[in-house]
Amino acid sequence: MGSISKIEWTESTWNPVTGCTKITAGCANCYAYIMARRLHAMGNPRYANGFNVTLHNDLIRLPLTWKKPRRVFVNSMSDLFHEEVPIDFIVKVFEVMNVTPWHNYQILTKRTKRLVEIAPYLKWTPNIWQGATIENSSVVDRLFDLKQIPANIKFLSLEPLIGPLNDLDLDGIQWVIVGGESGAYARPIMAEWIYEIRDHCVRQKVPFFFKQWGGFNKKKNGRLLEGRTWDEMPDY
Repeated sequence: MGSISKIEWTESTWNPVTGCTKITAGCANCYAYIMARRLHAMGNPRYANGFNVTLHNDLIRLPLTWKKPRRVFVNSMSDLFHEEVPIDFIVKVFEVMNVTPWHNYQILTKRTKRLVEIAPYLKWTPNIWQGATIENSSVVDRLFDLKQIPANIKFLSLEPLIGPLNDLDLDGIQWVIVGGESGAYARPIMAEWIYEIRDHCVRQKVPFFFKQWGGFNKKKNGRLLEGRTWDEMPDY
């Protein structure tokens, strides 16, 4: 539950919580849902509950055993701010992040309203990056919620990008990730959507990371955008 990751913008994953609930259009073809079902069928004890929210108390202190600094994606198989995750459990996760400053933690959520409610009870040390996932214009309010959070680095994951996002106000945002959906039922991504976001980041001097074009064969489609890769990261 703490493994080297193939996700391009991180290095490792840490999953003290597994399982989630689909809430908006971006969740339709959730990779974590598909993977959880597969692991459940294989008899993996961590997924005995399938994709139901499950707390793994024994994994909370796992980052303390990693002595080499790394970027850690927190809950790649869930959402830390899911309504079924108790506040005291979230506090314990934050306490571990607080006492391991040699790691940088990347948290993503679609539940920004609950994030705003809980944020005052959490200690936001500089090594904690808080992000929001925004897949189309119908959920752009998550950006305004994120701006209220006292994280040192606030970032956007615009993936799977399934619609245009025009004139994003990136004031107070330190990083933007864009990616197309992958898999058998991947919805198309339009090049002009990406170019507009990329150009917006360049104008506002916000680091831009293009993860993938996606599609059924994401490896074949690659990561090149107008002949180059975009792997920009925030200063940390």
